[in-house]
Amino acid sequence: MSQISNAIIAFIEQMYQLLWGDLVVVPLPGGSTLGLSILVMILIPSGIYFTFKTRFLPFRLFPEMLRVTAEKRNSGQTGSLSGIQALIVSTATRVGMGNLVGVVAAISAGGAGAVFWMWLIAILGSSTAFIEAVLAQLYKEKDPLYGGYRGGPAYYLHHCYRKKGSTQKHVLPAVLFALSGLICWCGVSQVIGNSVSSAFQNAFHIPPIWSTVLLVILAAVIVLRKNATVKVLDVIVPFMAGFYFLITLYIIIRNAGQLPGVFQRIFTEAFGLRQAVGGGIGAVIMNGAKRGLFSNEAGSGSAPCAAAAADVSHPVKAGLLQALGVFIDTLVICSCTAMIMLLTPQELVSGLEGMDLLQASMNYHMGSFGTVFIAVILWLFSFSTFIGILFYARPNVAYLFGDNWTAQTLYKLLALAMLFIGGLAAYTFVWDLGDLGVGLMTIFNMTALFPMAGEAIHALKDYESRKNP
Repeated sequence: MSQISNAIIAFIEQMYQLLWGDLVVVPLPGGSTLGLSILVMILIPSGIYFTFKTRFLPFRLFPEMLRVTAEKRNSGQTGSLSGIQALIVSTATRVGMGNLVGVVAAISAGGAGAVFWMWLIAILGSSTAFIEAVLAQLYKEKDPLYGGYRGGPAYYLHHCYRKKGSTQKHVLPAVLFALSGLICWCGVSQVIGNSVSSAFQNAFHIPPIWSTVLLVILAAVIVLRKNATVKVLDVIVPFMAGFYFLITLYIIIRNAGQLPGVFQRIFTEAFGLRQAVGGGIGAVIMNGAKRGLFSNEAGSGSAPCAAAAADVSHPVKAGLLQALGVFIDTLVICSCTAMIMLLTPQELVSGLEGMDLLQASMNYHMGSFGTVFIAVILWLFSFSTFIGILFYARPNVAYLFGDNWTAQTLYKLLALAMLFIGGLAAYTFVWDLGDLGVGLMTIFNMTALFPMAGEAIHALKDYESRKNP
């Protein structure tokens, strides 16, 4: 049995390296190199392509993104979500551990310059997020179990690859996407359990068993009820994101005199003469790029599972809201984490990495309250991510196994079990499992985005012509 499990772990790690490892290495001045993985080579050019195809939508229609957040549900159909509720669900998973752990890792490895590349990836990614969200709206279906609508990449992949006139229930790319998503979210569940139990043990000296049991019980009460998920996220997400933003704003105001120096560091190191000469500019660029892609999820096909559930008067409105979600994730929340660290004197955090770096920064700014605050905010970010990914799982379970409560409930129980196991034991390969799932989802999703992007662009032109007759 151990040989089988070792073989599975080895296979997962090899697949992870294939997707996220450096497939192409480009030499740079000063002896540095730029390592490009398959996914980076797919997602960044895609973001550039879709930004041009949408005529620079992130800049041109940003005011419209803000305007549609105020619109109410279109038809008021039972179980349906308003556009802003769909945005909240997707934000719950975007604004997760990546905004803390991911940003810390990017700055630890790539320095302040990595922040600039995270910003750039967010701007490009918002165009990709728009395309996939509009397609999810165009091919959404009524949900006979939960009410409202459902959809996502599995559904538009089905339409993309099924034979014309065929009534087949499944097509291989859609099945592979749905399976990749369910595998990914199981891996993420274990990571969430471990992150929460570790944070509470460090901050409050609570044994992992107690924090894990409480987490699983709270999660079970929510996810095993029919429609509690969105109601809970409606409360948690605005509170945690708003509170984190306000604390950061307080820190920024207290250290306003340092801001010019911080921004100088970000831009200088991003294009860095010092890094290029020192042979580190490649690490700056790729750490920012990879962590940006991890955090905002644009192109992975996760957020369209929420976008499809939105009951909006035009598909483009769901796309605009999901594009705004990428901005919220990276340009607001990720920047908050970056500012907390970069406004800390470098000599106080020299040699520190990971959460130790962030906790030391918060301790400098806010004393012992800072350590407790990070533990609590990590708990909220992680908990909302778990609730959000189980919402994502709904349409994919339905696509694979049909409309029945048994399949839905069994997957929820599996995810809860993974959450419990992760809280008690750290298996490093589950990070690879989650990343492998995201990588595979991205590959399958992108095979539909390019051939079907024209439909989303056509919808955008229709929307703009109605706004400006």
